Amino acid sequence: MKQEKTNVMRILYQKKIKYQEYFYGNTSAISGVDVAKVLNEDGRKVFKTLVTVAKSKKNYVFMIPVKEELDFKKCAKSVGEKSIEMIPQKELFPLTGYIHGGCSPIGLKKPFLVTIDSSAKNFSSLIFSGGKIGYQVEVDLKDLAKVIHYQFAEVTKDRKETNE
Repeated sequence: MKQEKTNVMRILYQKKIKYQEYFYGNTSAISGVDVAKVLNEDGRKVFKTLVTVAKSKKNYVFMIPVKEELDFKKCAKSVGEKSIEMIPQKELFPLTGYIHGGCSPIGLKKPFLVTIDSSAKNFSSLIFSGGKIGYQVEVDLKDLAKVIHYQFAEVTKDRKETNE
């Protein structure tokens, strides 16, 4: 499997935004945690992109560290909705143009409000999907604001366990 440029990379290039690309295509990495391990990166800096639907039928995108889980109450509150849930997997591609495991906040079919977990503020850059399974990109947070509209909010479940 040869490395190629993804739409995410083309968009970043067109906007003259510096990015680091990562390719892990020939591995058995499936989960975000596996991807972070394969890339030898801190799982708190590697983010997954999750698409949700609110009771109002509006869609929202959330980016959280790969080790974490969304807290739907916190998510709803962060975007001023009563409730929120994950969209059914079959709706992901028609809505975003991305498949499960390759969803990126950059290059979505239409712009959605992206909420990044506030833990991202601990890093100057984030690593997230390059828009295809096997590809990740690392982008400075200040540069990310040039391609997507985002806000910060605490949207992950509180971690009870202390073993990580």
